[in-house]
Amino acid sequence: MNQLKIFIDLTRLNKPIGFMLLFWPCSWGLAFAYNFNLDTNKFLYFLLLFFLGSVLMRSAGCIFNDIVDRKIDKKVFRTKSRPIPSGKISIQTSFLYVITLCFLALLILIQFNKLTILLGMASMLLAFSYPFMKRITYWPQLFLGLTFNWGIIMAWTSLNNEISLEIITLYLSAIFWTLGYDTIYGAQDIVDDEVIGVKSTSIKFKDNIKLFVSLCYLMTSILIFLTFYYKMGFNYFTLLIFIFILSLLYQIKIFNKNKPKKCLYAFKINNFSGLILFLGIMGLSETFLIQ
Repeated sequence: MNQLKIFIDLTRLNKPIGFMLLFWPCSWGLAFAYNFNLDTNKFLYFLLLFFLGSVLMRSAGCIFNDIVDRKIDKKVFRTKSRPIPSGKISIQTSFLYVITLCFLALLILIQFNKLTILLGMASMLLAFSYPFMKRITYWPQLFLGLTFNWGIIMAWTSLNNEISLEIITLYLSAIFWTLGYDTIYGAQDIVDDEVIGVKSTSIKFKDNIKLFVSLCYLMTSILIFLTFYYKMGFNYFTLLIFIFILSLLYQIKIFNKNKPKKCLYAFKINNFSGLILFLGIMGLSETFLIQ
């Protein structure tokens, strides 16, 4: 049981917000691409595959990140008790877990078409490069946005076998979304990160952090509206898009860089935001097809 607890802590399976933030963009891309006049069994099957893939890759990414950051994590109050920096598990065993999880993710990936498989393999480069970004740039959150939202494009190509302008616009909107919410998340560690020399947008814009997050979320909102207007137009399901935007505004209102618990609470709201946008896309897609 102790080993199971260590594995759960290592992969953050006890903190589902991580893999859900990876999954929601996949669900957006899938709902955006699917023809709901067809049998929905394929949609549900692909949705399950992307969910499982998100859990596996998020888990592998967490372990690899902890391996790379083990010396840094020892110096940060929030992360020093994690299994690797605390010495509860060896580096060798951790690498074995990473390899196993990636292999299981590969078994899921090969269920899709060739283009999606190639995109999935490319995403591995993004995922395993991310932990090094905080050492060389103040924009690791941007790199995380590129990585975490790659599933939008993969979900689209899994059904359409091509990349189009509208899905790129949705991908860009999600990148700004991640840039905003991870800046909020990173605000918890500003003091520790400055001491140990780790870089982030939270540090770069710490004196104007609410303005920066507001601009990120503004770009998210504009790009989402452009995406849906171009693809589907608007109807009563547009209300869900407004609720999504209101959830972003609420985050801006409540988070405080000097109060870590407020930052974490605001960050976690994005799980609700992702769900609401997914339901909005589903509704707009079905209504568009009925018209």
